[in-house]
Amino acid sequence: MSTLRKSASLGFFGRAFAVMSAATAAAAAVEGHRRPRDRDLKTLGIDPTEFPRY
Repeated sequence: MSTLRKSASLGFFGRAFAVMSAATAAAAAVEGHRRPRDRDLKTLGIDPTEFPRY
């Protein structure tokens, strides 16, 4: 049972790390007057077609 809990917690932390990484990358892109990658927007739950294009 502890193995099951350990694998579930790694999934949570992996997802949390992915979201934080995507948020950091998207914020850096916007600050640099560039459009964030579609992959980062999708990770954050943002539809890339709805994101304004510069």
